[in-house]
Parts: sequence; C-alpha cells; structure tokens
Amino acid sequence: MTKPNEIVILMADDDEDDILLTTKALKQSKLLNSLIAVRDGEELMDYLQRKGTYSNPHDSPRPGLILLDLNMPKKDGREALREIKSDENLRDIPVVIFTTSKAEEDIYRSYKLGVNSFITKPVKFEELINVIASLGNYWFKIVKLPQNGD
Repeated sequence: MTKPNEIVILMADDDEDDILLTTKALKQSKLLNSLIAVRDGEELMDYLQRKGTYSNPHDSPRPGLILLDLNMPKKDGREALREIKSDENLRDIPVVIFTTSKAEEDIYRSYKLGVNSFITKPVKFEELINVIASLGNYWFKIVKLPQNGD
C-alpha cells in the first residue's frame, strides 16, 4: 500500500524477471517509492484510466512516473505512449522508456511520441542499481513534478 503524498512508479513490462530485478534495484538504491507493475499495454491503460480492477483510486494511485517497455503483448509500449500523450488527463505524467532496445528508430519514434527519457536496460544488476538510483535522484530529488492530479 502506498503512503500519502508518495510518488508511485508504475512499471509496464511483460518480463517478470525485469520487474523483480527493478524492484530489488529500487530497494538497493534506497528509493522509498512504491513500484506497481502491469504486464502489458492494455493493462497499463486500464490502470491509468481506472477501468475494471483498477477502478478504486485508493488501490491504483496515479503514478508520478511510468517506466514503459516497448515490446509487450496486446498493446505495445509505442501504442500506449501515443495514447498517454494524447490524453489530456494523462499527458503530464512523465514516461521513461525502459527497454532492451537500442534501435535508433525506437529512440527517435519514442521522442516524437512525447517520451520524457529513453533508457536501455542494463545487462548487469550492479548497472541496473546505478541506473535506478540515478533515475530516482533525477525524477524525485532534482525535478519538480506536478502534484497528484486526482
């Protein structure tokens, strides 16, 4: 359960190992933010639009940051990013592409769609800890985010 005024990280990724490792890296880097995971782009949009099992705002708080994988089933990250950035109620949520892709086309297209940052997932766990710590330092200590839009 999240704490009041906590900035929640919403991770959309279909790889259970990546979710587990990111959760561990979050703890190792001493970030106190809650990480909530969804497994595909459709579930991500249901969460953000509070549909179905995510209809209760208490159980599905508005994220302060979205970590978005590009390659997921049902609806991929590109489609979800397009929907998020075209939705008046969601477009102000920072989105960080967090993917294994290094393709220049993916980077270019993601920024054209309005992504805030593009990060290629590190292979080694120690590098992942450093990336998560840097991400947390930047998004939660340096940058001023809008207050919860609920």
